[in-house]
Amino acid sequence: MNSKKRIAILGDGSWGTTLAILFSGKGHEVFLWGVFPDYIQSLKRSRENTKFLPQFEIPEAVNITDDVKEATLGADIVVVATPSQFTRKVLSGFKALDFSNCAIVSVVKGVENKTLKRISEIIKEELNSNKICTLSGPTIALEIARGAPASAVVASEDSKLVAEVQNAFITDRFRIYTSSDIIGVELGGSLKNIIAIAAGISDGLGFGTNAKAALFTRGLVEIKRLGVAMGAKEETFNGLSGIGDLMTTCTSPYSRNRHVGEEVAKGKELTEIIQQTEQIAEGVYTTESAYELAKKHNVEMPITEQVYKVLFENKNPLEAVIELMTRQKKEE
Repeated sequence: MNSKKRIAILGDGSWGTTLAILFSGKGHEVFLWGVFPDYIQSLKRSRENTKFLPQFEIPEAVNITDDVKEATLGADIVVVATPSQFTRKVLSGFKALDFSNCAIVSVVKGVENKTLKRISEIIKEELNSNKICTLSGPTIALEIARGAPASAVVASEDSKLVAEVQNAFITDRFRIYTSSDIIGVELGGSLKNIIAIAAGISDGLGFGTNAKAALFTRGLVEIKRLGVAMGAKEETFNGLSGIGDLMTTCTSPYSRNRHVGEEVAKGKELTEIIQQTEQIAEGVYTTESAYELAKKHNVEMPITEQVYKVLFENKNPLEAVIELMTRQKKEE
């Protein structure tokens, strides 16, 4: 089996760009695609993603393009790295392309609003492919771009598919595990962003580590509740895409979702925070989806409910905390 692959990355954000740098360093033929031609031309000239990953050189070996046919023609692996709420719109324009002979890897962390679909479900609908897997875990792009060690998990019910992706992606600084639980891996990577917003609110209110630890542990409980109700394996959430990603996103100074919560706690309007942030905080949109999923599956998710009310109903963050703390007494 040829260990060198032709890899197309759809999405030129921080994560897509980081993966392009990582994969090119392994000798793969890499194409980085972006939707905006003017910005793609800027990337070609500067070899630096100043919006999303500044101060990191994109190697000349990475082919940067706004032509999706050029990027995906003959690809062994196609990586979907678009923002969750735009993934369907982007992929719907690719229906004329043939993805039947390549593995499709979602690295998107989110749940679509209104349809409440996971990203792998959207990919299947829009690209008519069954060779789909999801890669998730504690993967802050900036840390991986600078060569810090990290681990992630790739999930699919197709054992051959995840083995192929594992072999293609793994490096001496980026360790990849496999899982058959794609539902759990997708939901773990998506729902943890809601708890990270709550952790940011806690930080913004100056509550300290005790409060954050409580949010962390009780947040994991409600993530598991919804995940199991949707068909995931509970033990998946004890791994990299669950507790691992949750820990990183709740504590990292680079976490966009934690930052959103912190700014909300300081009194800023959500619209203002979003406008001032170049990169998308997926947890804002996932909060809407998770709030609806909890109702749909009759699952108790008190932290998610309070985050939803703070973000979308202008509830005072301190009142939300008090309501969480004074809920009916119960066993752990």
